[in-house]
Amino acid sequence: MARTALDEESLEKAAIDYLGHYASSAGNLRRVLMRRIARAGAEREAAAAAREAIEAVVARLRAKNLLDDRLYAAQLAQSLRRRGGSATSIRARLAEKGVAEDDAKAALAGLGAAAASELAAACVLVRRRRLGPYRAVASRAAFRERDLGVLARAGFGLDLARRVLAARDESELERLAQEEDA
Repeated sequence: MARTALDEESLEKAAIDYLGHYASSAGNLRRVLMRRIARAGAEREAAAAAREAIEAVVARLRAKNLLDDRLYAAQLAQSLRRRGGSATSIRARLAEKGVAEDDAKAALAGLGAAAASELAAACVLVRRRRLGPYRAVASRAAFRERDLGVLARAGFGLDLARRVLAARDESELERLAQEEDA
């Protein structure tokens, strides 16, 4: 079985192919290419040369504007917020994807007023997961602690979670989210 070439040309082709399918940060792209090197079973010297080639590829892709960490961070943060992500969970996900702290802060700042958008995001998560006001009235009390746990694991504070789960029905929750957006 032939080994995969680890030269700059093949790594750049792999990087462009990856970017054709997925948006990525420079840090994440480095990890993807390093996994490719590991799968190729490169010897230590070849792996060191491949690491240098990866840095050159990343630099070229940045120069061609095919890699933009700030734009990637902003888009990922907006996507996660629309799905009900808290600022804490968004910051963690950006770090996981190799986004620098400065770019993550800029992306979070671009989401709008922190308290208002946190409440709206919590409402979205409650709607998506069918928690609190979306449960049958008879079963709400039995699931209250579980629902609080879901919101806490998602990175929302206890006061905010209680406020969202205190909504009597879906329309009150929607009004709460709308008031905060305005």
